[in-house]
Amino acid sequence: MIDEVPLLTIRRRFSRPSADQVAAFQGLPTGFVADALLAARGGGKSALDGRVKPIAESGPFCGVVVPCEAGPADNLAVFGALDIAQPGDVVIAGTDFFTEAAIIGDLLLGMLQNKGVVAFVTDGFVRDIVGLRAVGLPCYASGVTPNSPAKNGPGTVGLPVQVGGVLVGPGDIAVGDEDGVVVVPHAMIAATIDKLPAIKAAEATMDARVKGGLKQPDFWAALSGSGRFREVD
Repeated sequence: MIDEVPLLTIRRRFSRPSADQVAAFQGLPTGFVADALLAARGGGKSALDGRVKPIAESGPFCGVVVPCEAGPADNLAVFGALDIAQPGDVVIAGTDFFTEAAIIGDLLLGMLQNKGVVAFVTDGFVRDIVGLRAVGLPCYASGVTPNSPAKNGPGTVGLPVQVGGVLVGPGDIAVGDEDGVVVVPHAMIAATIDKLPAIKAAEATMDARVKGGLKQPDFWAALSGSGRFREVD
């Protein structure tokens, strides 16, 4: 006999970063966070696919990730995430870039805000732009459609999920701004924080040099004099 597939598989308890760790990323540009994570682990991708962008004039955010995975044209998993979310969390929903129905609208976004969630992120589509703007909770998605979803499942909540080409896990830290969304894996949070001072210092130095008239970066002079370029007429 084949067992019936559960509507949702939910993990309610998982390791969370400390308040100080979350605060270390507050207000930082996503570029700083992405560079620090890159330096901490020596490579890899930290930002969600570039199609995931702020919707309805959404502002920046930073918080603890509660991931969920929804099936095509379905958002039952987002309601599961709403159930387990805590104040300061970011609900991130994977849809495998499904575009034929929205995964969330203004009413569900309003419920997330009432729960204390600080942002909603999906690689799918959303709806109700006017209403989303009125709610005011940061909402990031890859597009907009008026089509509504079902609530049938199956899906997962609180388990790792691929979102926008990045594996997103519970207890990760997500940072978003106009450039997109960066996710710092839970296991890399401390190491990424350790790299932040050097990233900030390097950015500040280059910013001052550019404003002071810098016309070419140092690496260009080194490469152009290395004999590895070929000039042609």
